[in-house]
Amino acid sequence: MSGYQMDDKSAVVEPSKPRILEILGPGLVTGASDDDPSGIATYSQAGAQFGYAASWTLILTYPLMVAVQMISARIGRTTGRGLAGSMAKCYPAWVGMAVTVPLLIANIINLGADLGAMGDAAHLLINGNSLIYVAAFGVICILLQVLLKYKRYVAVLKWLSLALLSYVATLFVVHVDWTGFTRGLLLPTFKADANYWSMIVAIF
Repeated sequence: MSGYQMDDKSAVVEPSKPRILEILGPGLVTGASDDDPSGIATYSQAGAQFGYAASWTLILTYPLMVAVQMISARIGRTTGRGLAGSMAKCYPAWVGMAVTVPLLIANIINLGADLGAMGDAAHLLINGNSLIYVAAFGVICILLQVLLKYKRYVAVLKWLSLALLSYVATLFVVHVDWTGFTRGLLLPTFKADANYWSMIVAIF
């Protein structure tokens, strides 16, 4: 084009930096989902019954949780498949079934425990029948997954994950015995109590 010379620098378009909310997608939702209602109920009961005595489990459970999630995420990112799909490609079918079926049963039981904990929490807040709340939460979860598009559903879950900030707020409201917590964290407690060890198993 005569009379016009394009500047080489202006011709280069820098890619826009992704927004923080766009980056915090599946990772945020997955991390938030690990704090499921059944887990919160278990940890609350452990603290109510045994105080800081079970705090030492944090040193073991946290690295294990991080390792499992990182390995699963990297397998999915590399292969483009889930764990069951990856095993089906590398192992005989019976191996995948032997691992997947118990996992499916465990997930169903965990899902029932989550809905039960949500129903009990609703009962504590507004009274009523816990079973009705359990059924209502189950129907709502199914409808959200069926009726909403994936991107919209992810956006909803992102906003719901803000509820985890209540942990931080609670930390500044309640009185924490940091000396007792540190002692329970660094010095494992072994009690001759069946309920205590049942709680330890539940935590793991």
